[in-house]
Parts: sequence; C-alpha cells; structure tokens
Amino acid sequence: MTFPLRTLYAALATALAAGCTLAPSYERPDLPIPSEWATADSAVTGTAASELAWRDYFADTRLREVIELALANNRDLRVAALNIERAQAMYRIQRADIAPSINVTGNQNAQQVPESLSQTGNDYITRQYNASVGASWELDFFGRIRSLNRQALETYLSTEEAHRSAQISLVASVANAWLALAADRELLDLARRTFVTQQKSVELIRKSFAAGAASALDLAQARTAMERARADSARYTAQLNRDRNALALLVGAQVPENLQAETLAAALSTVADLPAGVPSEVLTKRPDVLQAEFMLRAANANIGAARAAFFPRISLTAGLGTASLSLDGLFESGTKVWSFAPQIILPIFHAGALRASLDRAKIERNIQVAQYEKTIQSAFREVADALADRATLAEQIDARRELVNAANESYRLSEARYRSGLDSHLVLLDAQRSQYSAEQELIATRLAEVSNRVTLYKVLGGGWK
Repeated sequence: MTFPLRTLYAALATALAAGCTLAPSYERPDLPIPSEWATADSAVTGTAASELAWRDYFADTRLREVIELALANNRDLRVAALNIERAQAMYRIQRADIAPSINVTGNQNAQQVPESLSQTGNDYITRQYNASVGASWELDFFGRIRSLNRQALETYLSTEEAHRSAQISLVASVANAWLALAADRELLDLARRTFVTQQKSVELIRKSFAAGAASALDLAQARTAMERARADSARYTAQLNRDRNALALLVGAQVPENLQAETLAAALSTVADLPAGVPSEVLTKRPDVLQAEFMLRAANANIGAARAAFFPRISLTAGLGTASLSLDGLFESGTKVWSFAPQIILPIFHAGALRASLDRAKIERNIQVAQYEKTIQSAFREVADALADRATLAEQIDARRELVNAANESYRLSEARYRSGLDSHLVLLDAQRSQYSAEQELIATRLAEVSNRVTLYKVLGGGWK
C-alpha cells in the first residue's frame, strides 16, 4: 500500500523546506498518580534527595569507603557501564549514515583471450588497471535516517539512565547490607551476653538444687533459657557470615574488618529528614523513570522511520579515477574516468509489509507508554510505602525503648522477689525472656528505621552523584 501522490508531494516539500522527519510530535503522557502522597509531612524541609550526593548523605566515613569500593568493583555496575558504551557505538554507527561514505578503490582486471576468439590466431592476455575515489549518499528527504538516528540517540540516553539507576540501587543495597551486618553483630553480642548470664544462673540453681533449695523444675527451666541463648548465638554467628558474604558480593571484594561497623548504634548516620516533595517533580527526575521516557521517545522516533519507508529513497553514487592497460600508465594524461549513478526507489507493492511495519512501530510506542506509566506508578508506590513506614517508625522506636526499660525493671523486681522467696523461678524466667525479646525487637526496629532512611533516599531519586 502506498500514499497518494498529493501526500507524497506535500511531504517532500515540507521535508526539503524544514529538514523535518515524519515522526509524530512527542508528548509526555499524563502521570497516572495522585497529586500528593497521603502520609507526606509538608513541614519537613531541606535539600531534595535528587540534589543530595550520597557522600553528603552518609556521614560515616567507613560506609563511604565501602560504597566507593562497590562503585569501583561491582560487576553489575560494570555491565551497566558497558551497555552505555555499546549503545554509544551503535549510535555512532547510525549517525554515520547521515553523511556520505567515501571509498578509495584500486583493482586490476586480467583476462586471457583464447585462440578461437583471437583475431590474430594467437591467445593473449589483456590487463586493465583502475584507481578511483567513489562516494555514495542517500538523500534523506523524508527523515528516515534522521528518525533512526534519533531512535539510536534516545536508546543511548536510556542506557545512561539505566546506569544511574543501577548506581542508586547499588549505593542503597551496600548501605543496607552494611547496616544489617552491624545489627546482626549487635544481636550476636546480645545473645552471647544473655548466654553467659543464663549459664551463671544455671550454675547457681544447680548448686541450690544440690543443697535441696531448688527444684528439678527450676533447673530444667534455667537450662532451657540457657540453651535458647546458645542456639541464638549459633544462629546469629551464621547470619553474620552470610551478611559478610552478601556485602562482599555487592562490593565485589572482601570488606576489611576496619570498615565494618561494630554495632548498629555506632553505624547510625546523622542525616536530616528528606522532604518528600510533589510526586510529579520528584518522580520524573528518577533515573528509572527517565530511562522509560527515553525508550518511549525512541519508539516515537521509530514511527517516523516506518512512515518514511512509504516514500521514495533517493541515493547518489559517483566516482572519479583513472584507468589504463598498463600499471605505469595509470596516472598519465588521458586516463581519467568518472561515473555518476543517481537512483530512486519507489515502493509500489510489498504485500502489506510496510503497513505492518508502521503498525508495529505504533504498537511498540503504545507498549512504551504503558511501561512508562507502570514505572511511574511503581515509583509512586515505593515512595508512598517508605513514607508510610517513616510516619510510625519514630513512635515504634520510642515504644520499643520504653519496653526495654520496663522489661529491665520487671526483671530486677522479679529477681528480688525470687531471692526473697516471694515468686517462683518460672516468674523470673518469664521476666528474663521478656527482657531478651524486648532488646532484640529494639535492635530490629532501629535497623528498620535507618534502612527506611536509606530506602527513602533511594526512591526519591538520590544517590547517583
């Protein structure tokens, strides 16, 4: 199927006058998200995450060094960087089609003429030598090459955003892994201290049992608590090793011991709360959203190339050189030769292939629109979830801290009452369990709070500078 001649002439005149393409004008789709986050605190002010470099966000020098190691050695980030170089090379290849191609050629043509075809009755050999400079150029009247060039450029730009997005994710993953290692180290220390305390308690009860002052039930209960602490020590030891392995994988090398945090309390970075901002302002700056938009732009440019395929393709081929029957006379006077071969290809019948190509380009554009909208919606949810957690984490930490204080006081009173003979050992054991559990939950909540700060920094578009 071809376009009417009137359409052909109009498009040709427009293309020649303005040097434009047949790609549709790009319009960014409307954002399919609410205008604000439900749990955002409008009172929070400060530098936006997208303007805050990760080196300024993370105050701990050890963590900054670990992140530097990861950015230098992480293999996934290397792949993302190599993808940029590959896309850049493809763009340069496509861009080269805009300019004429020039080649220098030289050849010899030797032919033996047999006796049966020779006018002299003897066979002989003829030789011809040629040297020429040739040029070929497609006149891009309808913007086919420029549309393809634009598509390659947008694809290249999308890979740059993909690299930035991978860097953000890597910075956040390293920070969270580093903090998780500190939290598990603190949990292991708590389990070991609890085991030592329980072990001393078992020894005292065993002596009391031998003297007839404690029951076998008291001894069994004390041993149960001690073995639970011992099992936790072994579990957290294994988890600590897994944390080190996970951090080493992210960093791409083993992390020196002096760069690891001893406790979570010492690892907490002193940073200001990040302002959530307006969704449309924040999310459109995220690299993954920009990547999706560049892919949409590339699909939009591809429609121009598909439309241009309906119109004639005009190319010029020319050559200038010399020709001689002998090599030593190749550059003498009178041997100059030239050629000029303009060509026009007008599509007449392709069994619907051109229309199908245009339909495919439009469908791919629609797919990219859906992908862009999905990326925006996913980004909105990530920020909304992080803000929802931030809204209650401060209260959770305060409650957990008060719970630890109450559990410590309860254990102190229970121990005094047990030594006075007012309560059974079961009551004291229950107080010990509550104390141990409260301290574990406080560590977990502190980790959740600082991880939320890292996650919020990531989902708001920070971390790549």
